[in-house]
Amino acid sequence: MRILRYLFAAVALFSFSAVALAEDRWMTLPEQPAMPAAAQTGYAPVNGIEMYYAVYGAGEPVLLIHGGLGHSDVWSNQVIELSKTNQVIVADSRGHGRSSRDAQPYGYSLMASDFVALLDYLKIPKVSVVGWSDGGIIGIDMAMKNPGRLNKVYAHAANVTVDGVDPAVATNVTFNAYIERMGKDYARMSKTPDQYAAFLEQISKMWATEPAWTKEQLALITVPIAVVLGDHDEAITRAHTEYMASAIPGSKLIILPEASHFAMIQDPAGYTKSVTDFLGGM
Repeated sequence: MRILRYLFAAVALFSFSAVALAEDRWMTLPEQPAMPAAAQTGYAPVNGIEMYYAVYGAGEPVLLIHGGLGHSDVWSNQVIELSKTNQVIVADSRGHGRSSRDAQPYGYSLMASDFVALLDYLKIPKVSVVGWSDGGIIGIDMAMKNPGRLNKVYAHAANVTVDGVDPAVATNVTFNAYIERMGKDYARMSKTPDQYAAFLEQISKMWATEPAWTKEQLALITVPIAVVLGDHDEAITRAHTEYMASAIPGSKLIILPEASHFAMIQDPAGYTKSVTDFLGGM
């Protein structure tokens, strides 16, 4: 999530306890259940890195892609439910969670190519993508450049230009609580636990300039896409989300009620139903 470059310096000012006391669901950041037992886990050698992945369940494949500074365990609620009817694939993006990174500059095209290479490694020809924030941007990039590998894309809290971000997110309590939590998770999960600052510096260079897609580029997308936003999203503006929906042919605009950028954590049942309704319809 490119917007996090604004927030890193403010982490020490906020604590999760302040968020936990909030009455409104969209201001909370609930704890999540543990991931279920996976059918397969490992590290895929893709584009010069070792990419952590896990596979659950059986059926039509769905790839879940997390947001910036995060990791695939943020999807635990969705994995538990979706794996009852689908094959669910999760992975940690390069440099995130348990995956390694190299000296290549971060870019959404590179990160999208990592996921395409992972699908090749797992011998999965075609998937539907559920992407959150950076993951949604990666899903849109895949729709542009690898449409034959996709059935549908559920792009939650994504942006297609840097001006889609609300500057007020820099002082948002919930967002700072998320950054604090992800910093602790990085120290616990990463093979380079003392390099969080270096990782953030590298990825911030991408967030400063990407994505930067034109309306003409978006008009060429043929993959069915849901453009999704929580009605209290702290980071991505409603106007930008509506612009995305108007610019991507045949896309479906979905507004999640009483939820923020972290809707999949705040309303797991409603979020998963929104996903399954889209993947099953349209």
